[in-house]
Amino acid sequence: MAYDADVIVIGAGLAGLAATAELVDAGRKVILLDQEPEQSIGGQAHWSFGGLFFVNSPEQRRMRIKDSHALALQDWMGTAGFDRAEDHWPRRWAEAYVDFAAGEKRSWLHQQGVRFFPVVGWAERGGYDANGHGNSVPRFHITWGTGPGLVAPFERRVRAGVARGLVELRFRHRVTGLSRSAGAVDTVTGEILEPSGIERGQASGRTVTGAFELKAQAVIVTSGGIGGDHDLVRANWPERLGTPPERMISGVPAHVDGRMLGIAEETGARLINRDRMWHYTEGIQNWNPIWENHGIRILPGPSSLWLDARGNRLPVPLFPGFDTLGTLEHIMKTGYDYTWFVLDQKIIGKEFALSGSEQNPDLTGKSVRGVIGRARADVPGPIKAFMDNGADFVVEKDLGALVRGMNALTKEPLIDEAALRREIVARDREIANPFTKDLQVTAVRGARAYLGDKLIRTATPHRILDPKAGPLIAVRLHILTRKSLGGLETDLSSRVLTEGGDPLEGVYAAGEVAGFGGGGVHGYRSLEGTFLGGCLFSGRTAGRAAAEAVG
Repeated sequence: MAYDADVIVIGAGLAGLAATAELVDAGRKVILLDQEPEQSIGGQAHWSFGGLFFVNSPEQRRMRIKDSHALALQDWMGTAGFDRAEDHWPRRWAEAYVDFAAGEKRSWLHQQGVRFFPVVGWAERGGYDANGHGNSVPRFHITWGTGPGLVAPFERRVRAGVARGLVELRFRHRVTGLSRSAGAVDTVTGEILEPSGIERGQASGRTVTGAFELKAQAVIVTSGGIGGDHDLVRANWPERLGTPPERMISGVPAHVDGRMLGIAEETGARLINRDRMWHYTEGIQNWNPIWENHGIRILPGPSSLWLDARGNRLPVPLFPGFDTLGTLEHIMKTGYDYTWFVLDQKIIGKEFALSGSEQNPDLTGKSVRGVIGRARADVPGPIKAFMDNGADFVVEKDLGALVRGMNALTKEPLIDEAALRREIVARDREIANPFTKDLQVTAVRGARAYLGDKLIRTATPHRILDPKAGPLIAVRLHILTRKSLGGLETDLSSRVLTEGGDPLEGVYAAGEVAGFGGGGVHGYRSLEGTFLGGCLFSGRTAGRAAAEAVG
């Protein structure tokens, strides 16, 4: 049989680039397909903050963080909560990924020119017991160059493959089917879409101008998740997280639609853990959107008061940055799909970071001067732009005006000024005393015991109603769609499995479409910094396995 390539890779995001790069290293001929135009190469990784999960890294050791493989595995398993029969392969992938993160992951990336910001972040702190959810120590390493800096070496390796005649890049090719012409799945069919000159992230046209059929010895699916299709998110919404939100904002463009999940399933693949998902609770509407309903996530420090729609503080330990899905579950049981941060300028200036490469021009542009300028600013420029222009921000000098502004943003005036004042005054009284029964105050003081948080992420404890710390700020927070935690079941060679547990011959999967490995390597929850790394690890695994199989 005449093949068009040794391997066809579907999806030019980070996982697809990693897989293709490995195939090139093995001398295999590859066709890389993507429904979006070439300017969108790198997919969602381009827009990311570039956070990566490492264990016992040089950056951690310089910050006096004591980490270990055993502690990281304890944190991962306690967070994942694997409890299903179909968690066999996800658990195996979790063990393999922690080995990778504690082993060659950093050196492998470093050899390709990837560098990291020296201060390690502490995301998903948990707040339960030692065997529960969360990172026991800071592990969130920011790529110098953010998402684009992480995509660059893999795109470079792929384009080197193009120059060698090993890789064909075929953009605007939308896959509609997988099929067999012999025993294994070896045929990819689809539609050719009209050319598009839109900017990265913007909606491209869907006018069909032709059809294609391609054959290869193996197919690697790396097409991403479902976060751009809110109807599909709601259809898979788990009962444990309550009623799906009436309104969500999008952390990914609309083309992240999960089409290939259904196509692979129709071909015989087993899709597991489809009810496991990861959506953020600190979403704000982008004042300068790139795609429709574009949302940005706030990466908060621990000091803001987090209130539900009626102005009640969220319960312990649902503080900013501690337990994303625990907070989501609580929010959806309140009967409302939004919450509030209440804080002041002193807190926002030090504790707010915005997720996304475009929201961090200093880190993305690898500007040391820019990073120093951010640290010295009362409020960093991207944050100030949201304070001035963001639809979800209220900035006022006194609490009464702040409450009136908050109530003006919602259908009902649910925030009572007197009740909110009592809450803040009670919290502020605790600040003047080295002792406290307010566990959020304890958490803030604990955060500042870590040098990284003290330097750039946690404000000095102070009274929120202190005029010298003002003005006061309220931020309305929305549910922000982001990641699928379930996906196509794969073995440790990234081979897609059928309902009977046998490999679907010829088909591999990596990245979000495979639940970042195994069909759900994160279980119910993620430790953060593990999505990009999951794309890299599973993409690398799929590329190497497919290269060996077709050799």
